[in-house]
Amino acid sequence: MGRYALSQRHRAQSADIISLHGVGILASQSPQNRTISKTKEAARTAAAVAALKRGEVIVFPTETLYGLGADALNEAAVERVFRLKGRKPDTPIPVLVANEAMLSQLVDAIPPLARQLMQRFWPGPLTLVLMARANVPKPLINDTGGIGVRISSQPVATQLIQALGRPLTATSANPSGKNPARTLLEAQIYFTGKLNIFIDGGILTSGTGSTVAEVQGERLRIIRAGDVTAAALEQVLGKGNVI
Repeated sequence: MGRYALSQRHRAQSADIISLHGVGILASQSPQNRTISKTKEAARTAAAVAALKRGEVIVFPTETLYGLGADALNEAAVERVFRLKGRKPDTPIPVLVANEAMLSQLVDAIPPLARQLMQRFWPGPLTLVLMARANVPKPLINDTGGIGVRISSQPVATQLIQALGRPLTATSANPSGKNPARTLLEAQIYFTGKLNIFIDGGILTSGTGSTVAEVQGERLRIIRAGDVTAAALEQVLGKGNVI
């Protein structure tokens, strides 16, 4: 997996995560209290994963914005995400994976250009649109047959995906046309009464969300500008190769 494999630093940060309905920084606690908090966090993560396995949708933090998470291989769960957002079915949503093995469940192949970008920007806020496998739920696939995927640098998201063992949807936690949620409270205002599980990741500071870009042969087409700039992409691919 190279640089886009999860680093020891990302795995260690997962111990600082605040899960459901609350905040508690483990690093500031005594060893005994830290053990208790870690046990509670494990139980809360297990509750979230159990909900995902039942086909429910949850709110969770990504490295950019709060997202609506559902098992991306459960078509009924994916369709519920669309209904919650009021999103048109012809507007696909991105998916988070934990590693290349999970990515291979979704895409036919990883082109060399995509691998270059993965090595440089994953884990992180670059969503790459690659050709999808035939078994991928149709709401996730765009009109050219692609699916948007990335590995998140947010430890909470990574912990959930690893525990679930399946890809997770990651569209922003807001109704279509509304401002994206950057705090748990904003997400709760949108979805309290509709969802049961909200995972607190603090205040998220992304201004734009992830960059979404589609690999087209030897070039990269930016579909949506985001946290990874065109200039940064050109540093990897060269000028003229990012459109």
